[in-house]
Amino acid sequence: MKPRALLVLWALPLLAACAGTPPPPDWKLNAVEHLERYQQRWLEGDSRAAERNFARARSELARTGRLDLAARAELIRCASRIAGLDFAPCTEYAKLADYAAAEEAAYARFLADDWQGLNAALLPRHYAELTAAKDAGQRNRVVQTIKDPAARLIASALLLKSGEIMPETLAAAQTTAAEQGWRRPLLAWLHVLHQRAEAAGDRAATDRLQRQIELVLSAQPGSP
Repeated sequence: MKPRALLVLWALPLLAACAGTPPPPDWKLNAVEHLERYQQRWLEGDSRAAERNFARARSELARTGRLDLAARAELIRCASRIAGLDFAPCTEYAKLADYAAAEEAAYARFLADDWQGLNAALLPRHYAELTAAKDAGQRNRVVQTIKDPAARLIASALLLKSGEIMPETLAAAQTTAAEQGWRRPLLAWLHVLHQRAEAAGDRAATDRLQRQIELVLSAQPGSP
């Protein structure tokens, strides 16, 4: 199963066309294909193949001179990294932020955990419900109901970043990554669980999680 959620929100609108209109040009099809491959390879842990596909997607978008589309692609990259608990600043998007559409600007604020005064109507419904939740318990419950695995991991990561994540949500994030075979986020969540088990003095859980980490490390990233 490919992580299409972010693409449905940000890339696939590139392909939108009314009935009876000509098919989308090659650059649109190619950009979406390479962005899909980028996300899949990144989550699988194959950084070289991921960045190669992202460069190809960016090249296709560059042919249009559309700065707003370039900003959208950078948000896809940032969101994919957050799914793997990489909270590095989205510097490339920041360079293009002045040219981003309102939806992208709102999504960028969401990813940056800047929710105060955020117009939730510009976000996907599950994220809008998350930002509207009244307390940490409700936010955790919302995250656990998100059906799309990539979106669920991103939301879980933001709860972890804010210090609000609950054990059930943390366990669900690890299970989500495992079920998808997404090596990069799975390792990240296993390390979080390992650290917590160590802090709690749970030797059995610590040993089990260490064995899981070693098993996942022995797997080869997805092929390009």
